[in-house]
Amino acid sequence: MRTTFNYKHLYYFWVVAKEGGITRAADKLDMAVQTVSAQVRELERSLGYALLKPAGRGLALTDAGLAAMQQADQIFQLGEDLPAKVRDAVSSPTVRLAAGISDGLPKLVVRRLMQPVMGEPNLRLLCHEGEFDELLGDLALHRLDVVLSDRPAPSNANIKLYNHALGSSAVSWYGSAALVKSAKKSFPASLSDVPVLLPTGHTAVRTRLDHWFEHHGVTPRIVGEFEDSALLKTFGESGMGVFPAAEWVHDELLAHYDVQRLGPCEGVKENFFAIGTEKKVQHPLVQRLLQASVSAH
Repeated sequence: MRTTFNYKHLYYFWVVAKEGGITRAADKLDMAVQTVSAQVRELERSLGYALLKPAGRGLALTDAGLAAMQQADQIFQLGEDLPAKVRDAVSSPTVRLAAGISDGLPKLVVRRLMQPVMGEPNLRLLCHEGEFDELLGDLALHRLDVVLSDRPAPSNANIKLYNHALGSSAVSWYGSAALVKSAKKSFPASLSDVPVLLPTGHTAVRTRLDHWFEHHGVTPRIVGEFEDSALLKTFGESGMGVFPAAEWVHDELLAHYDVQRLGPCEGVKENFFAIGTEKKVQHPLVQRLLQASVSAH
C-alpha cells in the first residue's frame, strides 16, 4: 500500500502528543530533541497541515492533530496487539464464529440457539448485539458470519442475504407467585387488571401480542416496556408485572428467575432465524446451528 507519509514520522508524532511535548518525547524515545522535531515537521509537511500548536510550556493538538491522533491510536494499538495475536494463532488454533445477535432476540433463546456449537473445543465466539438493520449491514460487509434474529431479513436488491429458519416457540405468560395467583382465576381477562410488562415494538412478537390482546378483548394495564429481554424478566421477577416469554426456554426461565407460568398466549409464536450471505452455508459452525434447529411448541 502506498502512502504519502512515513510511519516512523507518525510514531514520533504519536509519542509527542501522548507526552505533551517534544522534550519529554525525546527523553522517552532516547533521541535528540532536534531529531524528533524534524520528524514531526516532516509528517506535517507530507500531510499538509500543522498537527501541533504551542500551549503554555508544552504543545497541544490542532484539529488536524486530533484527527491524526485518533488514527494513530488505532494503528499503534493494533501494532501492540500483533505479537499476542500471532502467538495465540500459533499456540492455540481456534475456530472463530462472529455472530450478530438482534437486540429483539431473548437472551435465554440466544443461549439455546448457540448450544450446538458450545462444545467445539477450539471455539472463539464473538457475539455482537445490535439493531437488526445495522447487523445486516455488517453481515453484508462480511464482518459477521451469521445474524441470529426473531425475524427474517427483508428482500433487498442491493444486498443478497438468505434466511434459514431455526425454529419457533409458543409464548406463555409468566410472573411472580403473588401476581400469578391473583391473575389465574379469570385469565386472560385478568390481564386488564394486573400490571403487564411487554417488549417494545422493536421485537417481532410485540405486534402479535397486541393482536392477541385485541382478539381477547383485553386492554392490558401496561406498566413497563423493555428493549432488553433480560431486564423485562428481572423486573417481572420483582413483581412489577406479568410478562410474555417463549415456552422453548421454560425450564431455563424458571431456573434463572423466581417466576411461575400463568397461562398460554394461544396463537402467538416467536420465530427464530439465522441469516447469512450464502444460500448453501459454508461455515462449519453455522452449518451445525442449522442442522440442530428444532421447532419447539
